Amino acid sequence: MFWDIAARLYDVFENNYNGVVNKALSEKVAELVNEHDEVLECACGTGMISKRVAPRCKKLLATDFSEGMLKQARKKCSSFDNISFSFADITALPFENERFDIVIAGNVIHLLDNPQKAINELARVCRKGGTIIIPTYVNSQNNSQPSLFIRLLEQLGANFKRQFNYASYQQFFSDMGYENAVYYLIPGKMPCAIAVISK
Repeated sequence: MFWDIAARLYDVFENNYNGVVNKALSEKVAELVNEHDEVLECACGTGMISKRVAPRCKKLLATDFSEGMLKQARKKCSSFDNISFSFADITALPFENERFDIVIAGNVIHLLDNPQKAINELARVCRKGGTIIIPTYVNSQNNSQPSLFIRLLEQLGANFKRQFNYASYQQFFSDMGYENAVYYLIPGKMPCAIAVISK
């Protein structure tokens, strides 16, 4: 799997190429979490968001579909005693309905064949009154064409199913019926849009 291979190098992108954006988006996500929350993070990658959320919540379960990514995330978050890691498929989560106060899925929906199915799963495991937080890298241009960096990743084996800009990202959730979602845009080399859905 591409992401198992990329896991060791992914932090180079996180910290160097897009470090300013990644720090800001992680901090923004963490601001939406409080000390009483039990949090599920899907597609945790190497733990970029996990390490910001863990100090702010009661408990964090971080999952990913790549064992290589989970291995790196465990190392990065080894100092926290309120976080556990598990392999999980975001489109078929092995958790009961309304299990978590907050559900996070960062930078993954553009990689999925059926992102609507994944978002339905996130909503299913989020309790009534809870919050679903979905950050995703978007194009800075007003089109939905892939950036040079994305094209490079695709040549290396990544499989991006779609590209969003800020407007099309909002339209995606509106089309799913989430008319009241709140959005934040983190500008930078590779901007990130954060969708916040109250259930």
